[in-house]
Amino acid sequence: MRKLHLAAGLLGILVFVLSGQAMRLHKPPVRSLADGQRMMFLSRHIYILGSALVNLTLGLYLRLENRGRRRNLQVAGSLLILLSLVLLTLAFVDEPGAGIAGRSLQSAFGWFALLLGGLAHFFASVGTGPN
Repeated sequence: MRKLHLAAGLLGILVFVLSGQAMRLHKPPVRSLADGQRMMFLSRHIYILGSALVNLTLGLYLRLENRGRRRNLQVAGSLLILLSLVLLTLAFVDEPGAGIAGRSLQSAFGWFALLLGGLAHFFASVGTGPN
C-alpha cells in the first residue's frame, strides 16, 4: 500500500504541475476570466496538490497493521485517499468551464473521500501507542 500511495503522490505532483501549465497556456488567459471561473480553476488546482501531498506522505510513512480491524480501517482509508486524487483531478478538468454554477459533485466527493480516508487512518491508530 505504501508503494501505491508513493506512486499516486508523485503522479499527483506531476498532475499538479501539468494542471498549472494548462492554466498558464489556457486561452483566454485564466487571469482574464470572470472571478467565479478563475476561482474554480485555482481552487481545483490546489485541491490536486492537497490530495497528492497526503498520498505522498502516506507513501513515506504508512505502516499497515498485521491484521484485524485496524488494518481494515487503514486499507479502507487508503482506498478513499487514492480515490480522492482521481476525483479532484476530474473536478479540475470538468468544473471550471461554467464557473461557480458548473460545480459538480466530483470535488465534493473528492474532499469527502480525503476526509473519510484521513479519519479512517486516525481511528486505526488511536490507542496503538507511539511508533
